Amino acid sequence: MSRRKKKKGVSKSKYFGNNKKKTKNEIKHLARKIAKVLSQNAKQSLNYKQIASQLEITDADGRNQITKKLAELLLDKQIKEIDRGKFQIITDNKYHIGRVDATARGNAYVICDDLEQDIYIPSRNMNHALHNDTVKVYVYNRIKNKKTEGDIVEILERSKTDFVGVLQMNKNFGFVVPDDNKMYSDIFVPMKHINGANDGDKVLITMTDWPENSKNPFGKITEVLGKPGDHDTEMHSILVEYNLPYKFPKEVEKDAEKLPIKITEKEIAKRRDFREVLTFTIDPKTAKDFDDALSFQILENGNYEIGIHIADVSHYVQEDTILEDEAYHRATSVYLVDRVVPMLPEVLSNNVCSLRPHEEKLTFSAVFELDKKAHIVNQWFGRTVIYSDARFAYEEAQVIIEKNSNFSTQNSKLKRTIPAEISLTDKEYDTTPELAKAILEMDILAKILRKKRMDTGALSFDRTEVRFHLDENANPIGVYTKESKDANKLIEEFMLLANRKVAEFIGKNKNGTPSKKTFVYRIHDEPDISKLEDLQRIIHKFGYQIQTDSRKHTTQSINKLLADVKGKAEQNMVETLSIRSMSKAVYTTENIGHYGLAFDYYSHFTSPIRRYPDVMTHRLLQHYLDGGKSANKEVYEEKCKHASEREYMATKAERDSIKYMQVKYMQDHNNDVFKGVITGVTDWGIYVEIIENKCEGMVRIGDIQDDFYTFDEKKFSVVGQATGNEFTLGYEVMVKVKKTDLERKHLDFWLVDA
Repeated sequence: MSRRKKKKGVSKSKYFGNNKKKTKNEIKHLARKIAKVLSQNAKQSLNYKQIASQLEITDADGRNQITKKLAELLLDKQIKEIDRGKFQIITDNKYHIGRVDATARGNAYVICDDLEQDIYIPSRNMNHALHNDTVKVYVYNRIKNKKTEGDIVEILERSKTDFVGVLQMNKNFGFVVPDDNKMYSDIFVPMKHINGANDGDKVLITMTDWPENSKNPFGKITEVLGKPGDHDTEMHSILVEYNLPYKFPKEVEKDAEKLPIKITEKEIAKRRDFREVLTFTIDPKTAKDFDDALSFQILENGNYEIGIHIADVSHYVQEDTILEDEAYHRATSVYLVDRVVPMLPEVLSNNVCSLRPHEEKLTFSAVFELDKKAHIVNQWFGRTVIYSDARFAYEEAQVIIEKNSNFSTQNSKLKRTIPAEISLTDKEYDTTPELAKAILEMDILAKILRKKRMDTGALSFDRTEVRFHLDENANPIGVYTKESKDANKLIEEFMLLANRKVAEFIGKNKNGTPSKKTFVYRIHDEPDISKLEDLQRIIHKFGYQIQTDSRKHTTQSINKLLADVKGKAEQNMVETLSIRSMSKAVYTTENIGHYGLAFDYYSHFTSPIRRYPDVMTHRLLQHYLDGGKSANKEVYEEKCKHASEREYMATKAERDSIKYMQVKYMQDHNNDVFKGVITGVTDWGIYVEIIENKCEGMVRIGDIQDDFYTFDEKKFSVVGQATGNEFTLGYEVMVKVKKTDLERKHLDFWLVDA
């Protein structure tokens, strides 16, 4: 059901009023309109007639209102009089450029790089601005409720104009009610732009105009997605909402099918041949695209040669082709709960490029000689050809590690005894003693590498991930959490090693100074100290603390915090808040290092089937191996920015698909009572996460019936006025489902007991 009731027989004028200028009534938002005109003509001075002309006000009453308002703005020092009767905007520190962060209630904050405090924008001052729009805002001198308040005077750039929603038809027009709860207005659709949609359809609509005096924007329907609640409709809606394609153009698939897939002797002769070296993959059980493989051999000097072999996507996806254009546009694969939307057509992602077992494949490799203490003795980068001897799921590799390993810690040094006789697992997973020994030896090295990384200040975010058991119709029948174990960490450490060393190889000169060569880095800035202080205020309520006096103390105390909350009711909440206190990792040509991993140089090299930046990394690496000059920095910086934006959208879509499945799962548990933990507190309700399945919903303040509750922002609580009862972050409560809303991906709970 829509969150707004269908409006039968509602006249168009009730929404929009009369768009003609009202000459005998007060002109709404006149100060803002005058400020906008003067702002757009900042280098000129205008008189009241010129301002009236730009506002299309031609009557005497309207001009009189402008004259009076100019006098008020002059008195308020928002404008200045340059010459008699000629005015100019004052472009001082009261006007700022920023990004809108809208709330579901129609208000917003504008985030400005040049201001420490965000600017609060009440709904009446939004001036048709929407979430994530870039705007110019005027900041008032006065401060209400300790909030710096402002007025949006100009929309500089729309963040988006396409929205997914449900069509509600009247006789001669319709309204689309957007799914996005931060889109605070329904969109009016004239009959000529209905585009064959029917009442109740879920549609994609493009906002075409928002007239000055209209309460609602105008739009046209560009695609009918299906009926609300239908599984495929909702999944496609999530992708469309974030401008993520869910099918390939026919010409792209045809182009992919024409690619020559046979590996010729001529091509092999150009590469280092690893086909006789023991090689295997470890991936999720359901994976179909295998980006990476590991090779293992013990050298005559007793050292190990470890090869990290990555699908050579850039060999097949050439520049200036439609395959390249499509890969760049997508920039990433998208992983929804029940499907993968790949960056590359299936013939490439699951077949030609995928490092499937018992097949020869073209790869780009980072090869390292390591001693028994995981010190790098030699390294080599280049194009290779491999033959994978086996494919393991993480669970299968984990069984080998657990059945054949012996751990002891002495003097902070990890030791393991590998039995002379390798006992194979209960099931035959294409496992031989040689493969099992390779996994065990590499597990030792991975643990040493991980310990070194943690000792140098890396953060340990080993978050549990929510997963679903699905039936044959993709309906969720169970929820479980996925944890990172030794097998996962084995792969992670060697991928991190390759990514780091490739970045160092290009980013550093032989003398250790930074190189001037253009390259694609994955960077992660240091956290904002104010966000860490906010985190400290919250976790203090649970008896935890972090130190922020130095980088070393910050990382050590955050790692201790993450270890201390393990298995506690508040674990997921604290982990989420800790991640939110961190900066966001992005792609760029400007290297500042990776704070979270504690690497001075880091890139993405290991997943070109699903990430476009890795394709760029491969091309640049080969270009420099061939002796090429530094690539065009501006071109690659623009590509990095695009890839970062697409990654962000894909992440949001993936989260939405999880929320959708959680709501769908809870539809069948209306009568069950669950134990939950309070993960958020606002002035309209408390958010509760069910401990056993991580589903989150809201208990509205009005639904807590034993008292009248108010929000205490300082205490992160809602407090009963008569009883003094308090519901605060981290408290355990019992809840049951009140309402499930698939369209909004939202759960409402009843509070059963505290």
